Amino acid sequence: MNGVTVEEATGLRERKKRETRLALSRAAIRLSIERGWDNVTVEAIAAEANVSVRTFRNYFANKAEAIAASHAERALRIADELRARPSDEPLWDSIVDAVLAQFAAGERAGADSEAERRWRDALRLMLAEPALQGEVAKANAVAQSALAAAVAERTGTDASRDVYPQLVAAVIGAGSAVAVEHCLRAEEPVSLARVLRDVFECLAAGLPVP
Repeated sequence: MNGVTVEEATGLRERKKRETRLALSRAAIRLSIERGWDNVTVEAIAAEANVSVRTFRNYFANKAEAIAASHAERALRIADELRARPSDEPLWDSIVDAVLAQFAAGERAGADSEAERRWRDALRLMLAEPALQGEVAKANAVAQSALAAAVAERTGTDASRDVYPQLVAAVIGAGSAVAVEHCLRAEEPVSLARVLRDVFECLAAGLPVP
């Protein structure tokens, strides 16, 4: 196979599939924020991602599912990052760095600009859509499973039998969601990276009373 093993070819195909899923998801998010939920069609999303509608349908049933896919993909990347951290690094240090690597990288510049405020308002409206909330709940299950598997590998536990990796995965998801919600609802712009670090420092310390 031109010097490429079956495993390498399979890995390349899977990577390309993930890239296409993410491109479609980001296109759906971008258009929904810019145009409003009701003004975005599957056809528009496919065109924005430079693929056919048929390709969109191969990955997603609707735009809500496409948008929620970014949430699941972020969790997969956090899990990948967690596995790549030094094995002797304290678990919660690894978790903080893995989470920040995925969330903080997406922070937008000019957080105090009027355009950024409009973007945040539109994002809040999009996230309030009932159809999207249902898909996000499904994505949460995928995310927790992926994170639990990575935590289990780091801690020598079993994700299917032990409580600990499932608990840590749930806490990662909840902590990240609280940080994002806090930033979206803050009257004055705040750094998501800073809030995430504060959240996970509190969690690692056992949630002491302020």
